[in-house]
Amino acid sequence: MRMRESRMIRSNAKHVVIIAALGFLAACGQSEQAQQDLSAQENLTILNRGNSAEPRSLDPHYAQAQYESTIVGDLLMGLTIDGPDAISIPAAAENWDVSDDGLVWTFYLREHIWSDGTPVTAEDFVFAWQRILDPKTAAPYASLLYIFKNAQAVNSGALPPSSLGANALDALTLELELENPAPYLPELMSHFTTYPVPRHVVETMGSDWTAAENYVGNGPFNFIEWVPNDHITLDKNLAFYDAESVAIDRVVYYPAADPDAALRRFRAGELDMLDELPISQIEWLRANMASAVRIEPFLGLEYIPINFTRPPFDDPRIREALNLGLNREIITDQILRLGYVPAYAIVPPGTANYPGGNAMGFAATEMQARIARAQALMRAAGYGPDNRLSTSLLVRSTAADARRVPAAIQQMWREIYVDLEILQADGAITYSRIQEGDYDMGLINWIADFNDARNFLFLLMSDGSGKNYAAYENLAFDALILASDRETDPDRRGALMAEAERLALEDYPWIPLYYLVTRDLVQPYVQGWTSNAEDVNRTRWLSLGN
Repeated sequence: MRMRESRMIRSNAKHVVIIAALGFLAACGQSEQAQQDLSAQENLTILNRGNSAEPRSLDPHYAQAQYESTIVGDLLMGLTIDGPDAISIPAAAENWDVSDDGLVWTFYLREHIWSDGTPVTAEDFVFAWQRILDPKTAAPYASLLYIFKNAQAVNSGALPPSSLGANALDALTLELELENPAPYLPELMSHFTTYPVPRHVVETMGSDWTAAENYVGNGPFNFIEWVPNDHITLDKNLAFYDAESVAIDRVVYYPAADPDAALRRFRAGELDMLDELPISQIEWLRANMASAVRIEPFLGLEYIPINFTRPPFDDPRIREALNLGLNREIITDQILRLGYVPAYAIVPPGTANYPGGNAMGFAATEMQARIARAQALMRAAGYGPDNRLSTSLLVRSTAADARRVPAAIQQMWREIYVDLEILQADGAITYSRIQEGDYDMGLINWIADFNDARNFLFLLMSDGSGKNYAAYENLAFDALILASDRETDPDRRGALMAEAERLALEDYPWIPLYYLVTRDLVQPYVQGWTSNAEDVNRTRWLSLGN
């Protein structure tokens, strides 16, 4: 019972401050009676979520990482949304039609409102998609929408935003034209890049629309407060069309860049959920808190992009040697011990409509033979015991736990004449440097936006999408991916993408390390949490028991 009390905020100073904020929002037009009803509750059901990093933005056009998507997905709702098991279900759109050739989709919106009482219309979606693709926006994730007709040309500035193949036929009917058939489109429409934004607010407030006092959403929660590097508070949106089925009154997100410190808060009952448990504590957790540990395979890859623009990494012998020199099994089985699967390819096993079966040529070779081959390649490239390659690895966390894998890589590469400096930075700085090409190699991951092999392989396309961090270019690879886009037969489409993956693996643009597993901690009293291939559990579907 005491732990239950810790999740309730009673009549104290903090509660009074938040009520005042709610009153201010109501005065600005935020469903005034609904906000008064929420504020009048003596006890609110509070969910405290540990979120792996401090968000950079809650604007869906500038968000990039899962720790931002988790919050944005509570505030906004796309045409579809991640259901309780992360499978996309109808949301802002009640249903849709698809033309026989798969190129025109017509979505029929449900009648629902923004949190300030303004109706959500098809035009809000058109406005949002034109905004994210407008080159002036410089949205880092705009390329995910290149399946829309003319989207890439709009994003490059070759065509105006009005040329985008998206039209509001009337207030509740939206027509979307595609460049190629996309059977995965309903899943894509649950991704934050496709969410609507409130045109009437964005045009008035500009970039300030995402401030707590201005934020207007159509999702199950309202943005109340952001104290940088401390917490973000969202309250249930009682104007949400399905508010009566939302069991959580308030969700508070706490940045948890240090997993060890976050675990201490979780053990003390201060956090109900934590999205990244500390690897160093896994044996203790399994022995003492097994019911809270949620480790399952999901669609994600940990990998090291190699910067082709920096010599000597433009030499394929160096890239092959670096791949050969890593003992992935030691990393997964002895260091991580979480059930990660060593990766010798790009697309994770279990990806929908994909034959798989690819692997780098040395995958079945004994480790000593790999080392000998790597040493020979390094010598052929001009390196050796007396002329070692000095390079660096950029790591996306400052926590001590984040050094475990890089330290092992550092040790392994010493044997192949490589001296590695480990550079740690927080997630935002790491990804910014990698996107700008200011790195030699980086330790990062990619988590599927939707369950399709293309969502991994497009990362290596030389089309200016902004996600090809290695600056890899293989025109035959590009041609195979584009051919798969035009292919309507799912087996043939999968085969084309598999051939593209095979070509890329021969060029060693990346160092795939391992396929990811979830690393969640969930208190036993959190109900509705479901293990799934995308590691998505929206607050909308959760509740708190005793």
